[in-house]
Amino acid sequence: MHDAGLKPRLSPGQIWNMSFGFLGIQIGFELQNGNVSRIFQTLGADVGELAILWIAAPMTGLIVQPIIGHLSDKTWSPRFGRRRPFFLIGALLASLALFIMPNAPALWVAAGLLWVMDASLNITMEPFRAFVGDNLPDSQRTMGYAMQSFFIGTGAVLAGALPWVMTNWLGLSNTAPAGEIPETVHWSFYIGGAALLAAVCWTVFTTREYSPEELARFEAARAAAPRTPAAAAARTAAQFTRGGIMWVAAGLALAAFVAFARSENGAALLGTIEIAKDIYVLAALLAGFGAIQLIAGVLKRQSRADNGFMEVVGDLFAMPRTMRQLALVQFFSWFGMFGLWIYGTPGVAEYHFGATEAASAAYQNGADWWSLMGSVRNGLAAAAALGFVLIAARIDRCRLHAFNLIAGAAGFAAMLLVRDPALLWIPQIGLGIAWASIVSLPYAILAGCVPAEKMGIYMGVFNIFIVVPQLLAATVLGFLITNLFGGAPAYAFAISATSFVAAALATLLVKEAAA
Repeated sequence: MHDAGLKPRLSPGQIWNMSFGFLGIQIGFELQNGNVSRIFQTLGADVGELAILWIAAPMTGLIVQPIIGHLSDKTWSPRFGRRRPFFLIGALLASLALFIMPNAPALWVAAGLLWVMDASLNITMEPFRAFVGDNLPDSQRTMGYAMQSFFIGTGAVLAGALPWVMTNWLGLSNTAPAGEIPETVHWSFYIGGAALLAAVCWTVFTTREYSPEELARFEAARAAAPRTPAAAAARTAAQFTRGGIMWVAAGLALAAFVAFARSENGAALLGTIEIAKDIYVLAALLAGFGAIQLIAGVLKRQSRADNGFMEVVGDLFAMPRTMRQLALVQFFSWFGMFGLWIYGTPGVAEYHFGATEAASAAYQNGADWWSLMGSVRNGLAAAAALGFVLIAARIDRCRLHAFNLIAGAAGFAAMLLVRDPALLWIPQIGLGIAWASIVSLPYAILAGCVPAEKMGIYMGVFNIFIVVPQLLAATVLGFLITNLFGGAPAYAFAISATSFVAAALATLLVKEAAA
């Protein structure tokens, strides 16, 4: 039984099937997050170069996810559905990239493969987020995204444990000659690629999707209830132009400052403060955002707003109020997480194992141990996600998310307080709870405030507020680590803890739209 005109509730088995593909997606992401810095350093990258090499991942998401969201909103096949074709295409490409990555012969090849891998994973992941919003009523969306979070945690446990298991149980070598990738990493990526494809295929072939006509009926019934105003007023051509000029000017000013700071006169003025060329990327992002607005202003002035570009840009500036509030939460949350991904391996290897040379056995042991701690963290995240399923209808989602983020901040702080590697499982408790929350609760809140016909594009636009902080982290974390902490990568955990506290405070300001 369900309310007339509203989406029917799905069984736990149906929610399981529609979420199972995330098991494979996260296996791919965890192998990427846990091993790419290791691969980069093995191929000759310096610790100070890691952040800029990682910039491929968020840049790919920034470009790919809104486009895929828009395309999947416009796609419909009675046989293949709306989102499922993108699941399958992305999984095939991501699996291929996982097979190739550990065989990269040079650093530049590995950096390019990271771009390909992340693009492919984003092609698969973005429609999965919209899939839950499409298929579930609001009363089950927290359960749906929590189930995704459970599979994210489970997939990450499996992927994170692979190198350690292969070294300690199967006897494969976790060291290799200088410039070569260890055997354990090779086989982890091969197994992960096969698992990714199999899990996504399970969802593709065991689920169905509502037709556009069915979604329109559900949306009409939902819209009949009183709701928080959905969106801001449409942006005018003049507003686009003014905003574009401002952002382009900011980007050019920052680029000019970096050029001066890196000159002989600037270096003499700044003294020991080192301005890395990575900041040019941030300047380019600011100017690029301005350029997008200038183009939108020209198109709107010429009455050429009926195209995909203008739809994406228009939706970005007309986000529902709840989504705009969540954007700040996402910004601080993902800034903190990106610090963990970039500096987790070198930070633990140096701070807890006393190793800085990537080819050394101590470094590889530290990398394996940190990968295993990733499995602990994600196992705890999977358990926390099951807890969210049980309490989803009994607690305010915003307050729950704020509490979880504070637990994550405590976990980051504990990374610096715990010096014995054997006790590193303790910080993973808070980090696991926070991670389960980050990949579920904001999406459950968001899905209730956006129109069904734009679920894909808004999930893609929402990804901007995941990507932008990652891009910022990729350009400024190296600067902060170098100038504030003497280049010690473990102190990225202190920055991440501060960022999580800010995210928790921002969460308390979010006002959910009425269901």
